[in-house]
Amino acid sequence: METSKKPALSFWQIWNMSFGFMGIQFGFALQGGYMSRIFQTLGATPDEIPGLWIAAPLTGLLVQPIIGFLSDRTWSVRFGRRKPYFLIGAILSSFALFFVPYSSELWIAAGFLWVLDASINISMEPFRALVADKLPESQRSYGFVLQTLIIGIGTWVASNLPWMVTQLGFPESDDNTVIPDNVKVAFGIGALVFLLSILYTVLTTKEYPPEDEDVFKTQKNQGNFIKDFLNSVRTMSSTMLKLGIVQFFSWFAFFTMWSMATPALTAHVYNAPAPNKSEFNINVATEKSTFEAMNVAYQHASDSVGSNMGVYGLTSMVFALLLTFYAAKRTVNRKWIHLVSLVLGGIGFISMRYIPDASYLWICFALIGFSWGSILSMPYAMLSSSVDETKMGLMMGLFNMFIVIPQIVAALGGVNMLSKAFGDSPIAPMLLAGVSLVIAGLCNLLITDKTVARG
Repeated sequence: METSKKPALSFWQIWNMSFGFMGIQFGFALQGGYMSRIFQTLGATPDEIPGLWIAAPLTGLLVQPIIGFLSDRTWSVRFGRRKPYFLIGAILSSFALFFVPYSSELWIAAGFLWVLDASINISMEPFRALVADKLPESQRSYGFVLQTLIIGIGTWVASNLPWMVTQLGFPESDDNTVIPDNVKVAFGIGALVFLLSILYTVLTTKEYPPEDEDVFKTQKNQGNFIKDFLNSVRTMSSTMLKLGIVQFFSWFAFFTMWSMATPALTAHVYNAPAPNKSEFNINVATEKSTFEAMNVAYQHASDSVGSNMGVYGLTSMVFALLLTFYAAKRTVNRKWIHLVSLVLGGIGFISMRYIPDASYLWICFALIGFSWGSILSMPYAMLSSSVDETKMGLMMGLFNMFIVIPQIVAALGGVNMLSKAFGDSPIAPMLLAGVSLVIAGLCNLLITDKTVARG
């Protein structure tokens, strides 16, 4: 369907088609806030954690372009175009979310992370394309910002789930080799929310059929993923490439946060690093007591880090709410909003090095929330104004390469190596994240197309 023929949708129609992102963000927030804790509980050292996270970007690199290509060529009168992929991804993600905290070995947890991320990517990519499918150009910014509002709500609630579950009477563990019950229950709730929110979107949202079904069938039969993918790479617009540079530095920063915030902040801000059991003689009462006290402190600090990380979801929600009201009636300068938001997030990361105590940590994550809110909306709004709508799924999947490649670079040693430029302190990775986000913000100056920058 051509953009000019698409009717404007109401707030609740856009809300319903985006609501599934609530569940997707439950998955991402629980993964981002607690997978490193699970890895450390199962014996991983801080230097090993980025490598264990490589499942996340690799699965995105492989899955999203393929799912985008397939969904572009899918149509069912009963199930639609994008909705079948939402549902398949939700079922698989819910399975992985439920079982990952029951991992008994490090390799099992890493394996579940592969399954979880592949499944989340199956659901997530079609949601981005759905906004472009259903909304006219005049509502694109509004649609992506409303998605961000829902994502912000999911991030804040999911990040605080283990703390909330603890208040309901599910205990933490005094044994740092056991994943606490509060984390297990939180992941179980996350699995249920993921599935139900996707079902809500599937049941309340109708998709537009192809404008010309004969042409659609011909394109479907002639389609070849490798050929179309390589052609899309070869003909990539300069705008998409410039946005890709912004995305590279942005997602390098956030991958660094997700993988390293727990070990960095528990050690630097809370002075409660994860104790290494091999360094203590548990048969000696005093050493056993010291180990247990350190582990309790680490578990409490980890919960606090997770709750503080939820603040960036809350701020992104406020950011998106304000933009939703504004974008509903006016155009926005996407380029400058994104630039300023990313720089604010960079300041938030760098400030972690200098705050006097943990009570100030929420301010750092509040600043990061402005970046997160913008990252989830502005680049996609700008991209949707510069690509062929008949290939929206494939192009969104291709654009995802600029998200996953920096994460692969980070996982394969980028974080460990580049952090050394900021010293040997545990907080060094957060300083690296901050500088990377500031660079990402300044790279928005490369975007000069006025049609793309405003919308």
